[in-house]
Amino acid sequence: MELSKAVLITGCSSGIGYATAERLVRSGWTVYATARSTDAIVGLGRAGCHLLELDVTDEASIRAAVADVEQAEGAVGVLVNNAGYSLSGAVESVPLDDVRLQFETNVFGLIRLSQLVLPGMRRQGFGRIVNVSSMGGRLTFPGGGYYHASKHAVEALSDALRFEVQGFGVDVVVIEPGLIRTGFADAAVGTIADRSEDPEGPYDAFNQTVAAVTAGAYQNAIARTLGGRPDAVARAIERAISARRPHTRYRVTGSARLFLTLRRLLPDRLWDAMVARTYPQPKP
Repeated sequence: MELSKAVLITGCSSGIGYATAERLVRSGWTVYATARSTDAIVGLGRAGCHLLELDVTDEASIRAAVADVEQAEGAVGVLVNNAGYSLSGAVESVPLDDVRLQFETNVFGLIRLSQLVLPGMRRQGFGRIVNVSSMGGRLTFPGGGYYHASKHAVEALSDALRFEVQGFGVDVVVIEPGLIRTGFADAAVGTIADRSEDPEGPYDAFNQTVAAVTAGAYQNAIARTLGGRPDAVARAIERAISARRPHTRYRVTGSARLFLTLRRLLPDRLWDAMVARTYPQPKP
């Protein structure tokens, strides 16, 4: 069979997904850009991408998208699992239904897509699965426990999958962005808004501080100096799928390199003490 290198990208409506689809199609890749509604990505269609509706929390939608690419190309050659968002708030204060949706989007959708594209990749003896994680998959900030847990899961799954499929000619790569200036922070802050039913509850002040810190993190001096734009991640993804032997992980931006180095060097209690300078610890 003819080798397919067609690229299927999730979460293309904005930010990293949009920038990646735009960059790859301009570099000559056959790109299938997806979003829950193609109305959000008509610009990518004008740029030359094929557009598909794909909701990573819906089994029928996932199956249909993969089938469309396989019918046209024979196989999905490259899968970029980018769809995701950040759920914020103290662990005790977040409703479990919200937690389930976080994992459905950030983890289970990624798993299901990988399961469905792998048979085609194995048949042709080639494939790349690129999982967009985060520096937050290797460290944890207070108030982001569920988001970090989902990205830690992506890291672990990627490591297991890389070993399991390498013998079939399939590489698994993890992208670990740091602070990227997109609408990510606004979405994260939005998950905290009106969360507390009791304004005098034990976590209300903490959650409000988490919202303020999250919003400010993408505007402060560190973000301006050590952060980046979505195209920085798109460039790393292009390197990962173009390289004959890609790295297993790509850290993107100086902020990712800085914070991951600090987390590796600092014992847990010192890390807690460092973040306590920014986040107030909830107390009676």
